[in-house]
Order: sequence, then C-alpha cells, then structure tokens
Amino acid sequence: MEPVFAILTTAAGLFAGTNIDDMVVLAVLNVSRRADGRPKAWQIWIGQATGIAALVLVSLLAALGLRLIPAGWIWLLGLVPISLGVRKLIIAIRAHATGATVSAAVATGLPGVIGLTIANGGDNIAAYTPVFATRTPGAIALTIGVFAIGVPLWCLAGSWLVSHHRITGMIQRSGHWIVPAVFITIGMYVFYKAGVLGL
Repeated sequence: MEPVFAILTTAAGLFAGTNIDDMVVLAVLNVSRRADGRPKAWQIWIGQATGIAALVLVSLLAALGLRLIPAGWIWLLGLVPISLGVRKLIIAIRAHATGATVSAAVATGLPGVIGLTIANGGDNIAAYTPVFATRTPGAIALTIGVFAIGVPLWCLAGSWLVSHHRITGMIQRSGHWIVPAVFITIGMYVFYKAGVLGL
C-alpha cells in the first residue's frame, strides 16, 4: 500500500479539485439562506453529504466493475479524466473568448440541495472511478475518510465565503481553469499508477 501521507494528500487534492466549483454553489446557497431562510443550514449540510455520498457510491460500484478489465488495460481509464479535463479546458477557453459566464442555481430545500450537489458533481464520477479502481481497499477507505472530513469543511467554508466576496469572485474567475487542470492531473496519476509513464 502507498504511504498513508501520500494517500491522504492525494485524496485531499482529489476532493478539493473536483469540488472547487461546488464552493461557489455553497456560497450561493448560503446567500439564499441568509436572504430568505431557504434552504435551511441543516438542509445544505445534509444535502451536500448525501449528494457526495451518492457520487462516491456510484464511483465505487463502477470501479468494482472495472476491475474486470485486465491489468494491462487499466491505464485506459486515465483517458476518461484527461478527455474530460481537455473538454472543460476548451469550454473555459471559449467562455473566456466570448466573455460568457456560468450562473449558479439556487435550491430551496433538501431534495433540491441533494439534486444540485449530484448534478454539479456528476463529472466527479469520471475522476473518482479510475482512482478507486487503481487503489487498494485500505487506500480507498482512507480516501473516503478524507472525503467525509472534507464535506463539513466545505460547508463551513461555503458559509464563510458569503461574507468574503473577493474570495467568491476569485473562485468564480479561476474555478473553470482549476477544474480542467485537476482532471488532467488525475488522468496522469492513473497513468502513473498503471506504470504507463515508466516512473
């Protein structure tokens, strides 16, 4: 098994990188909560936890199925997050050229927060699945543990960002560049784990 520190830092980077756009969503949800009381704080927290748990569960199930792929072909899984990262990078470049912006939706209850979390994090499955497929059960358990700690930290940060508009603006401006870089890095990590890079 990998060193525990390497597993923990990789898991933290994976969670943060794939959920950086969710920080803006959380900030918007908290703005809505402070403005008219909807959604409630507990709905944001439980909705986030449930949505992330659903994404992780789907990724785990997909990873278990992908273990049927011969070890010599497992590197192909790295193409998924790389292609996703390249696609997101192209979208970011086009949006930058046209000055287009992405608006965040606001949910008003628990089902809405869960749905928004899953919809916003649907691409996370493409990143989590190959990572889970190339890790040992112990490393997967540690990764999920980091995610479990990350969710409440993310919720706290999302609430804190409401009063720090400069940080929210920075995430809105830079998130579309950070996310593609993270997905491409994850793909390269899968290549590394599969021995394709020969490092």
